[in-house]
Amino acid sequence: MPPGRVDPIRLALAQVNPRVGDLEGNAAKLTEYVERARDAGAELVLFPELAVTGYPPEDLLLKEHFLRAAEEALRHVAAAAQGIVALVGSPERADDVYNALAVCVEGQVVARYRKSVLPNYGVFDEERYFQAGEGGAVLELDDLRLGLTICEDLWTPGPPASDEALAGAALLVNASASPYHAGKGIRRELMMVQRARDNLCSLAFCNLVGGQDELVFDGHSLLLDHDGEVLARAPQFAETLLVGTVDPQAAITARLRDARLRPPVRRQLPQVTQLGRLPRPERVPPQPGDLGGEVTPLLDEVSEVYAALVLGVRDYVAKNGFSHAVLGLSGGIDSALVLLVAADALGADGVTAVVMPSRYSSEGTQSDARAMAANLGVRCLDIPIAPAMETYEAMLADVFAGREEDLTEENLQARIRGNLLMALSNKFGWLVLTTGNKSENSVGYSTLYGDSAGGFAVIKDVEKTLVYRLVAERARRDPESPVPESIVTRPPSAELRAEQKDSDSLPDYDTLDAILSAYVEDDADREQLELAGLPPAAIDRVFSLVDRAEYKRRQAPPGIKITPRAFGRDRRMPITNGYRPR
Repeated sequence: MPPGRVDPIRLALAQVNPRVGDLEGNAAKLTEYVERARDAGAELVLFPELAVTGYPPEDLLLKEHFLRAAEEALRHVAAAAQGIVALVGSPERADDVYNALAVCVEGQVVARYRKSVLPNYGVFDEERYFQAGEGGAVLELDDLRLGLTICEDLWTPGPPASDEALAGAALLVNASASPYHAGKGIRRELMMVQRARDNLCSLAFCNLVGGQDELVFDGHSLLLDHDGEVLARAPQFAETLLVGTVDPQAAITARLRDARLRPPVRRQLPQVTQLGRLPRPERVPPQPGDLGGEVTPLLDEVSEVYAALVLGVRDYVAKNGFSHAVLGLSGGIDSALVLLVAADALGADGVTAVVMPSRYSSEGTQSDARAMAANLGVRCLDIPIAPAMETYEAMLADVFAGREEDLTEENLQARIRGNLLMALSNKFGWLVLTTGNKSENSVGYSTLYGDSAGGFAVIKDVEKTLVYRLVAERARRDPESPVPESIVTRPPSAELRAEQKDSDSLPDYDTLDAILSAYVEDDADREQLELAGLPPAAIDRVFSLVDRAEYKRRQAPPGIKITPRAFGRDRRMPITNGYRPR
């Protein structure tokens, strides 16, 4: 190499799946990845944001003993950093608590960068837990200057990343815990491309992967050059160690030709923290053609949503100590999708389906449910609810005398089914998966302590029209689809009264989902929806149903977030609320 040239660097992005609060287990995992990165010839390994604790640790961060234990776990990881530089996300308890990136080398934590841009919107609540850092920071590995950032630090154009670039950083590293929603991955990648171009810096982005309560982290870590070209891309929804080589000298040389960064440097050199200068670990020099790494193709939007649901179920079950799940299988499209996801997440042996026919259940739906379970190799139990319903009717006969059957009797059937599923859960230690979708949850088309009873709501953030697309996507993967065609083509019905159809109570789902998307996701008003051509009567009815159903949603189990405005996590409305849109 010519004198003064900054050599290419081989680095590793450790896209790991930690468990929140499992400090010992997380430390063991991170230690393994440090060793794997060193064995792969990497000089530096980057971990996600708060990899030691898992993300988000929430109010665990308010416990002094948790912070002390997290520091001990970080020291354990640092001890493995021999012959490699490890950048490890972990909280730092100092004068306050900081979201930090620890620089670990030769068995020690030698420096820390503190996140300076704290998100406090959507699912994020970082101002509750952390003090903001004072700005950008650079770390030198011999002549290579790195700019350190954590997640939101790079989301906002400008400082601290721009300050680090102006201070000479040729490679920006970003440790992140960026949760998934549909379509976010490609938009985030395009943003990273723009940040690399704006700052004339190579960029290494390492994201968390895995399910944590309602959140799913999709991975999709990246290595980019200063032109924004993707040199390496990690898979979505899977743990991996992505190893790639980047040439920071190319960014340094580009700055000679592109003078955009000269005027701000001339006006005022930004004040950034100097974290120190470390020798670069000795490695075999890269050879011509070594730049970059594996570039994993991206999933299409429907496939990635399905993958998010599978990962969310698998991790929620495993991380909470379950080994088996149970769900009611009705022969409808929603429970069909939940069964597909559960079987793919847990294996056929890890799921039990329960068919619970009532006097209103058609033979078609029941036979479809049994056939689908058999096609997937899932155990199917038959527990008719008619005897229990007859007992309830006898018990309430005197009190209800002279009154017609109505929604009360429909809800009783749903609650009997909920009780049966919870009894199986109690007896065998199975996790109950509920099957309600977002369209139903939005308008309250569900029964408290009935179909909403359970431990995890797999598709609570999936609108009805997307349910059909997800089932179709899953069906395309098998030469012979496990889903009977009649499940897809039959008009949706709760089958809680004779000849019942969802369309008796709700607008058609195309109309309903269009209104819900505008009202729930975009906070649109009535006039905007009318201008879009949606029927005024349907708009008024849906607005009213959504507003009145907030109390039901508050009592629903947690479920996987796949939209930007998931109930409970993102969209937070008061139950007692006198405002009505006009």
